[in-house]
Amino acid sequence: MEETKILYADGESPKMIEAYQKAQETFKYFWRELSWEYRRIIPGLDVACVKLAFTQEIDNETIVEHMWINDVNFDGENIYGILVNDPDELTNVNNGDEIAIPINQISDWLFAVGGKTYGAFTIHAMRSEMSDEEREAHDAAWGLEFGDFNDIEVVSDQKEKPENLIEHPMSKNMKESLIDFLKNNPEEINAKDDLGYTFLHRETIAGNSTSVEIIIESGADLNAKNEYGKTALDYARELKWNHLLPLLQ
Repeated sequence: MEETKILYADGESPKMIEAYQKAQETFKYFWRELSWEYRRIIPGLDVACVKLAFTQEIDNETIVEHMWINDVNFDGENIYGILVNDPDELTNVNNGDEIAIPINQISDWLFAVGGKTYGAFTIHAMRSEMSDEEREAHDAAWGLEFGDFNDIEVVSDQKEKPENLIEHPMSKNMKESLIDFLKNNPEEINAKDDLGYTFLHRETIAGNSTSVEIIIESGADLNAKNEYGKTALDYARELKWNHLLPLLQ
């Protein structure tokens, strides 16, 4: 994954472009939360979606439309999901299409817990231009609590428990279960999926240090590469999960 320019349409405001940049910088927290959501027996999220920049050359002009997807997945390279918007001008995608788009085309992300939203940078940029009455109507239409557009949080209980920025609570809480699982299923430690990702790759991409530490202690191959030729350490560096670097180096 390389540092590449964020896609945006001509004439977009600096405030919106800044929102795109913040969304890309913090997307890893969205994926960390969603990776745990997929393991929960009882769902914990009200909503989880990602906004992406879709492009098409029409009449020698690059048209960019930012649209939302849900059923999101992420492998450290590309974002996958189902398009939930109708394009205005684009004809190369349609509502309901299965999507696979590189990470550099993220323009926003949003998840909500108990009605409270996290992320939603472009939404907050728009809300900042609204009157109090307009914001109230906007939030009511979404049925979510967006809060202060000048104080955007990216993880649950961020203010009360700032340590959640380092590690998701479930990574700690599931420690003993993971130890037992790997003890009883040692073949899973270095098993690879169809794209060559190991358990260590996946937990590194999600930023789960307790899980990563246990997998390494269980005998994981730190040098295992996927079909992109990347190790878990490569993804820790690219996603800037700095707390994982000492474990993986």
